[in-house]
Amino acid sequence: MIPARYQASRFPAKLMQDLSGKPVIVRTYEAALSTGLFDEVYVVTDSPVISEAISEVGGSVIMSKKKHESGSDRIAEAVEDMDVDIVINVQGDEPFIDKASLEKVIQVFKNDPEKEIDLASLMTPITDWDEISNPNTVKVIVDNQSCALYFSRSPIPYPRDMDVKAPYYKHKGIYAFRKKALLDFQQLPMLPLEAKEKIEAIRFLEYGKKIKMVETHITGIEIDTPEDLENARRVWK
Repeated sequence: MIPARYQASRFPAKLMQDLSGKPVIVRTYEAALSTGLFDEVYVVTDSPVISEAISEVGGSVIMSKKKHESGSDRIAEAVEDMDVDIVINVQGDEPFIDKASLEKVIQVFKNDPEKEIDLASLMTPITDWDEISNPNTVKVIVDNQSCALYFSRSPIPYPRDMDVKAPYYKHKGIYAFRKKALLDFQQLPMLPLEAKEKIEAIRFLEYGKKIKMVETHITGIEIDTPEDLENARRVWK
């Protein structure tokens, strides 16, 4: 499922921006489809413009019936009546998503016969302090089982003791849900931490859900700003 909202606070209409001949959302849809990992790939949107762009390339679209605060809410509505076990949420601004990283996320559930994991997501190591301190970069800290402890736009862990070496991880916006966890999400009210940070994964932590984080070293480019788009165009060429 690829949730796709036309308006974005930092970069309005970014999903319809041209990326070497096709809109960003089309590039993301085609990248997810080309992995061959999924039974079905859908773009879920409230935008007729995005719907038309996907339909023009023969893609599958689900139009949202309600207004949603997050991508997870949007896809929860879409899968409510579907006979599925695992739902992968690929962000619409991730045209460089790769098969290897997605396979790692899916493997989490194959390795969890007791169904203890509610959802899985990706993280990548970062070392540049500008990126670590950038509020547009969501960071995550994990326990010794690689389960998420917290997500933040602030640098976490805070480097109070510079002699202690601790890794920093960037959270990549790819989620894999058990269907029940996803349906639970849309029923749970937003709490203050999620509202403060504007990071939807925090809602799961606030309600005691277990998030397994998978490390990947494939970074790609998330298109959050016009500068990201220009960088993506250079890389695509």
